[in-house]
Amino acid sequence: MFEFKREFSFIKYRKIIYIISLVLIIGGIGTGLIRGFNYGIDFTGGTRIQFDMGREVAIDDVKAVLKENKIQADVQHAGEDNDQIVLKTVQALDNAARTKFYEDMYKTFDLDKSSVVNAQLIGPSVGELLKKNAVKAVLIAAVCMLIYIIIRFEWKFGVASIVALLHDVLMLIAFYGFFHVSINNPFIAGMLIVVGYSINDTIVVFDRIRENLKYMKKKKLEELIDKSINQTLVRSLMTSITTILVIIPLYILCGDTIREFALPLMVGITAGAYSSIAIASPFYYDLSKLTEKKSKYKGK
Repeated sequence: MFEFKREFSFIKYRKIIYIISLVLIIGGIGTGLIRGFNYGIDFTGGTRIQFDMGREVAIDDVKAVLKENKIQADVQHAGEDNDQIVLKTVQALDNAARTKFYEDMYKTFDLDKSSVVNAQLIGPSVGELLKKNAVKAVLIAAVCMLIYIIIRFEWKFGVASIVALLHDVLMLIAFYGFFHVSINNPFIAGMLIVVGYSINDTIVVFDRIRENLKYMKKKKLEELIDKSINQTLVRSLMTSITTILVIIPLYILCGDTIREFALPLMVGITAGAYSSIAIASPFYYDLSKLTEKKSKYKGK
């Protein structure tokens, strides 16, 4: 197995790492709040229309009709032979706007009224419900993981793991804020997968720290944690890299819906690998030192 020729000191430079993470998170979320996050139809409400084209047509041709009608929409193929088109607008189209758009589609692609397979309006209240449920899902996952880690390890490991988990979620949101990527249902699914993936990677490092605490009692805590991280470093990096390599073809070759799911996975897995190495264990070190100082103070 590939190994680094030198060992890295993560505890020594932990404050610099904290600052870098804070700058990225604050910068990304701040950019998103100032410019506005790019919420898709699932969050803002809008119109979803599905056409049976009878054949595969170019998405650019459909976008040309949308442009003529001054409609902004996501367009993607559907059906076994890509013979259907699904449109998702972030604006609610009234009857007049829909009728004109339908007529232009019929004329351009030689269709009739039966070609409209489905048309529905999605209200903004649905988006608000999705946001609330997404927050609830992350909180429930975090609490369950905290309980599990406290039982298996100790409370300091549990708190450190939740900090790393929160870091990954905020990093993911910051990425979407920086690059103005559309946020839809697949984002929530990807985020929840990242939460589980990240905590698993963190537990691997914590498990090695716990083992070394038994067999390296003479070492300073700083040296012991650095040793533990370096022992699991290659495993953590290779696991994340191989997972991302599998996801990249999905992002390149598949449609918009799969891309919306693959993108948060790649960003989240990268953030998860980073946090399990450079955030969780250093934070555990800070907690240990803090509780040690409090114990000494009480003893006095």
